[in-house]
Amino acid sequence: YKAMKFRFVSVLIFKTVLFVHCEFFLCIHVCVGCSTAVNDLVYIVDGSWSVGFSDFDTAKQWLINITSQFDISSHYTQVAVIQYSDTPRLEISLGRHQGGADLIQAIQSITYLGGNTQTGRAIKFAVDHVFPSSQRVSQVKNRIAVVVTDGKSQDDVVDASMEARAQGITVFAVGVGNEITTSELVSIANKPSSTYVLYAEDYTTIDRIRDSMEQKLCEESVCPTRIPVASRDEKGFELMVGMNIQMKTKKIPGSLVSEAAYALTASTDITENTREIFPEGLPPSYVFVATLRLKGPSSRLTFDLWRVLSKDMEIQAAVTLSGKDKTVTFTTTSLTEKEQRITIFLPPSQVTGFLDDQVIQEIMLEPVEPIFINGETQVAKRRGTDISVSLQKLRLYCDPHQSERETACEPGPQGEVGSVVGSSSA
Repeated sequence: YKAMKFRFVSVLIFKTVLFVHCEFFLCIHVCVGCSTAVNDLVYIVDGSWSVGFSDFDTAKQWLINITSQFDISSHYTQVAVIQYSDTPRLEISLGRHQGGADLIQAIQSITYLGGNTQTGRAIKFAVDHVFPSSQRVSQVKNRIAVVVTDGKSQDDVVDASMEARAQGITVFAVGVGNEITTSELVSIANKPSSTYVLYAEDYTTIDRIRDSMEQKLCEESVCPTRIPVASRDEKGFELMVGMNIQMKTKKIPGSLVSEAAYALTASTDITENTREIFPEGLPPSYVFVATLRLKGPSSRLTFDLWRVLSKDMEIQAAVTLSGKDKTVTFTTTSLTEKEQRITIFLPPSQVTGFLDDQVIQEIMLEPVEPIFINGETQVAKRRGTDISVSLQKLRLYCDPHQSERETACEPGPQGEVGSVVGSSSA
């Protein structure tokens, strides 16, 4: 049994407003991604005396930097800001600002409050008053709270945080400095704490966790599915299920007795509407993992193991295997060109390539744009025709660190087991 694994991490952090010339209907229903996610996002920011004027200004800039990845409007992300000390103060209400520039100006204009630290009271205020005030409660897909604090709360945070989660609100906890209490942050945030709790040494270094915070917010926006992996669940897309491969193909023995594989023949069409697979578009970062078997002539052909097509049949994302050239090519969108491609040679003579868990190549990507979801997603396709392949695993993980946890362990005869991993960042 010849098994190969392909893992790609595509870090696509959107810093600007994209598709600004799309009509609203098209942007909502066709071109989607992290920036166009439908979120109600509430920042709950510590304004107690321990923060200080200068660090509070730094915290505001951090909020601005993170918020800039989203399109701010009544159709996409709406942002509210609560500053708290002894009492919570609503600085910006949900839906008040329908543009990024206006929101940034409003955040910059927030004045420092000062006082004691009543974090639990602020969370309760957000749950009872701010989130319910949204004008699109029935339409919003993600309700997210980000709690930023630099010290131990002087009131209880457990009950308010439990109520937030009970109402479907995802809570992140960001602890700044050495006065924070880890157990308190864990009580505030969703589980697992490794995902929903972040730490910064102090406010001068808080921007170091900006990329991590942006990534996690984007994952929360576009990656709804949980994939059981060992002792933990990973956010991502189980493409074998989403593409209905089990229902369309014949089940065959896999690389292990406990593993099943599926035979994809030339007559099998593995095609689904993209909006059914990626309703919110592709995540900002992802790890693509596949285990497959190629025999005979198929091992010398060039074909797309996975590809996402627009309505006009243009490739927006693809992983292409070439047996003849011994390469893996990753294709994604581009802000300046029709597409961009990164090719990894196997064996080798932000994309990072791994062979049997060893880094073999690193290549940087140019900025990308969201995909159109009015097209199709396909598996195991040659350009213009089909290919026969046996497929055992096909997953897309949203956490880029999954590439470090995924092992290249597949049994098979000498020379028939290979593992290729690619990670890309822009």
